[in-house]
Amino acid sequence: MEKAQKIWLLLAAICLFVACNSGETQQVESPAEAPADSLVIDLAEIRERGKLVLLTENSSISYYLYRGQAMGFDYEMVREFARANDLELEVRVLEDLNDMFQLLNEGKGDLIACNLAITDDRQGLVDFTMPLAETRQVLVQQNPTEPEDSLIDEWHELDGRELFVHRYSSFYENIVKREASDSSGVEIIEASGNIDSEQMIRLVAEGQIDLTLADENMAMLNATYYDNIDISMHVSDGEQIAWAVRKDSDSLLLALNEWIENRSTKRRLAYTYQKYFVARKDQQARVQSPFSSLSGKQISEFDNTIQEYSSELRWDWKLLAAMIYQESRFNPEARSWAGAFGLMQLMPNTAKRFGIDTTHTRERNIRAGVAYLKYLDNFWRNRIHDPQERVKFILASYNVGPGHVQDAQRIAQHVGKNPYVWDNNVSDCLLLKSEQKYLALEGVKHGYCRGKEPVQYVRNVISQYSMYQSMEL
Repeated sequence: MEKAQKIWLLLAAICLFVACNSGETQQVESPAEAPADSLVIDLAEIRERGKLVLLTENSSISYYLYRGQAMGFDYEMVREFARANDLELEVRVLEDLNDMFQLLNEGKGDLIACNLAITDDRQGLVDFTMPLAETRQVLVQQNPTEPEDSLIDEWHELDGRELFVHRYSSFYENIVKREASDSSGVEIIEASGNIDSEQMIRLVAEGQIDLTLADENMAMLNATYYDNIDISMHVSDGEQIAWAVRKDSDSLLLALNEWIENRSTKRRLAYTYQKYFVARKDQQARVQSPFSSLSGKQISEFDNTIQEYSSELRWDWKLLAAMIYQESRFNPEARSWAGAFGLMQLMPNTAKRFGIDTTHTRERNIRAGVAYLKYLDNFWRNRIHDPQERVKFILASYNVGPGHVQDAQRIAQHVGKNPYVWDNNVSDCLLLKSEQKYLALEGVKHGYCRGKEPVQYVRNVISQYSMYQSMEL
């Protein structure tokens, strides 16, 4: 195959796969240098905002969705750190891997976690945590299909071959160093940052590119998916995998390192590493499932029904899917201790009001839940005019009832907050409904409420919706 044709195929493949990497980050020309006046956003600032922002890639190692649930080694471990520090976790999927350090230093994220190797060049841009794992770099090539062909097992055998790598990857650094001392004549072709190492392994397996390099832990996992690739040739010694933070994030770095060193974290780390890198057949089943964001592009088996009924609400179907995930994890047999049942977790009295009971079909359960949501939308339409705000009031009302939410509005008026804005206003006042002095206020008439649950419910649905939006499903 001619070089021009191969490059054309790579570009076509990039167009095919780039949809998998939809995210919230913006394009930046070069990650080569951190800005001299980079923002100071350390742990104190992160705690003040209450949210940790993760920059990562959409891959079977770092972050993907399976049956509507966020998964990935890096995601799960960062999530555990966020929980330990009482922080929400926001995930921003990188559109271009070459931009990651620039985006971090511009304050678009708080840490990078995507199977990132520690290198000298990278240490000039960011600070790394203590290592979470160790790996080596391997050559990814197709197994020979003809008897006269043989595997490459020596560096000098790369002479005249095309090797696809990212310009800002650790692979590129090692190739340059190795070529300086032991020139092989290999032709290095820079891959676009819109396509990650895992996708390049796929292109090798499909014969669309000749060779690439990958971290051994990722390559071993992908060799489970593709039985026609060989990863036996090591091209580097052991490398340490860690997370990256800005150089001014000293307190965050210290907190991360202390957490990584904790005995319970080490147990969690070992369990999670086993889940993603050792139990490869289980991981293969998840990744290649029709309900994986990496292959099947479905959130659940109920997507078509959700799409049909979400149009009645004029909601994005992914928002309704996020709500159903929070209600039942897409389990149609789910039952709560209070008696709520089905995908939409309707209470028996509400279900009866909208014409169903536990004997009705899954589709009828969704239809009844949407009918209740339409009722709540009508209830709030003349009270909350902003559609985005109204969604939050509807979600809270679905969880705890509109009466308690109205009580929170009255408390908001009393304490000088905005009764028509949810975040940091009515949500805060719903939390006050567990205190007697606020229950005694004029107009507050629906009694005690454990407000933390509906407030967290709204937060969880919106966060889940954001995850679904970040993926092309």
